[in-house]
Amino acid sequence: MNRQQNPEEAAASHETRSRTSKLPAGGVVLPVLVGLLAAALIVIYRLSFVVLETKQSLQIMKEENEALRENISACQRPPAFPPPTAVNMKPPCVQCEPGWELNQMNCYYFSTTKSSWNDSRRSCTDLGSDLVKIDSREEQAFLARRVGDIMENFWDRFWIGLTDSEEEGRWFWVDGSPLDKSLSFWDSLPDDWKGPKGTNPEGEDCAIMGTRGGSQNLKCWYDVFCSNSQKSVCEKSPETG
Repeated sequence: MNRQQNPEEAAASHETRSRTSKLPAGGVVLPVLVGLLAAALIVIYRLSFVVLETKQSLQIMKEENEALRENISACQRPPAFPPPTAVNMKPPCVQCEPGWELNQMNCYYFSTTKSSWNDSRRSCTDLGSDLVKIDSREEQAFLARRVGDIMENFWDRFWIGLTDSEEEGRWFWVDGSPLDKSLSFWDSLPDDWKGPKGTNPEGEDCAIMGTRGGSQNLKCWYDVFCSNSQKSVCEKSPETG
């Protein structure tokens, strides 16, 4: 049988239930507000990165669009000083050989054959060109996008015509001109790594480029061993016709 509570026990039980039901609402509301604030901060943080990446993508698209307009206008503008006999002639239009791509008045060949830096350069020479020299942000934007589209994996990068094999730390293009630091696009500064336990004493003296899918900030150059087998980018002047 259930034992009946005496009046004192009943009163104590009633007081306990009353206290429990009157817990302050702030004890529940405060953790909820803190959680909502934390969630809002996370959303704002992520949105800031989305906005930054969008701005960078728009800038790259703008630069590529300007380069495209330049290519089109090259086929439309008259010569600066046309000879009298050519006043009514159609101005020459630049074009590239089959397999080459035109951008900003230069032709580019994206070779998917992997070889060392020196062998890749010889292959470009056989095609009447040389490894690419990058002279502007617009050119870097074009190459970063195209190389990023071709890359099959993270390490599938392309040789460019840049090396410091003659003097460590002084980078030169294949035409002998020094690298303009205002137009360098290293993802991380060259460190001339010598390989595991110094197995490659010559160090990393040649440059490759590429980020799969394209680089948002255009910085996608890396120094590697010149003996590595990589794809390459050749460059030469276009034909006129």
